[in-house]
Amino acid sequence: MQSLKSNALEPTRRELAALPPFSRVVRLLPVFGLPILTFVLIAVFSVVLPDTFPTLLNARSIIGDKSIIAILALAAMIPMATGRIDLTVGYGIVMWHILAISLQTTYGLDWRVAVVIVVALGALLGLINGLLVEIAQIDSFIATLGTGTVLYALAMWHTGGRQVIGSLPDAFTSIFSTSLFGLPIAATYVILLAIVLWIAADYLPIGRYFYAIGANPRAAALNGIPTRRYVMLAFVSSGVLTAFAGVVLAAKLRIGQASVGLDYLLPALVGAFLGSTTIKPGRVNVWGTVFGVSILAVGIAGIQQMGGDFYVEPLFNGATLLVAIGIAGYTQRRRRSPRRSVSASPSAASQTGAKASSSGTSDS
Repeated sequence: MQSLKSNALEPTRRELAALPPFSRVVRLLPVFGLPILTFVLIAVFSVVLPDTFPTLLNARSIIGDKSIIAILALAAMIPMATGRIDLTVGYGIVMWHILAISLQTTYGLDWRVAVVIVVALGALLGLINGLLVEIAQIDSFIATLGTGTVLYALAMWHTGGRQVIGSLPDAFTSIFSTSLFGLPIAATYVILLAIVLWIAADYLPIGRYFYAIGANPRAAALNGIPTRRYVMLAFVSSGVLTAFAGVVLAAKLRIGQASVGLDYLLPALVGAFLGSTTIKPGRVNVWGTVFGVSILAVGIAGIQQMGGDFYVEPLFNGATLLVAIGIAGYTQRRRRSPRRSVSASPSAASQTGAKASSSGTSDS
């Protein structure tokens, strides 16, 4: 069973060349609409809140607060590319940040060993999710909801409902507290991960395999792609990034508590879903996900500085998720509509006719 579809809708150069200038701009709006809207919101809030919004302190606060969500959104994006969904990005970070701290404070392990153990367990969780989805044939939504809930219960059992507090080495806390060019180093993590995932998704065979599986798993299998292996790899990759996000969260909070973590699930999924409406509309993609998280961060920060109440953030996230899914569904239907196929480029039609006449046959 599939939870998602992954079909790119970005216009081709040939399609754009066949359109008049105004229609070309309209066709490109879904591609670059979200980045444009992000910069428009920054400009508007900077004008409305000149003393608080366009400041380095505010930028540091937004980046430091939302970088972990961006890492989780990138983690969620990977299984989405194969047509699956991974809900353990929200549940897993609860366990991983607690474990990263308790391994050092309670069990006395070196912080490097603790980080390696947490990342390895994240990969193991991803492998379990992959086995449940591909071997047991459980829908990815149900499978990851089940494993995530079990993991959350284990975190509650491990902590006994109490905070995990202890002395952490400066080298560990510097994973988050270090600044680079005046901005939190967590922003560097996001950029580096985005570049690596972008190269893998757009320029390496593994990315094409992921998208092919997400678009049509049966066709991908018939073309020789080992779908089961790559779906499991997608879940393992998601698990590793989620565990890394847990380590960064532990270095940020310096205490472990089961009450945090689930608040990251919805924004991460919203960022990934919202990213599928831009850059490459119709399928999840790296830079779309980054801009999806960015517009959430900018919008929530601006509204809160204008006096928004405490419920603004979940309200904004939920409403944006509905809008993102609605736009994604609309673009999918638009691609399948007959009008779209009728408006194929004249140059492509003439080339097809020339080939048919030269061979003396008629292609169906």
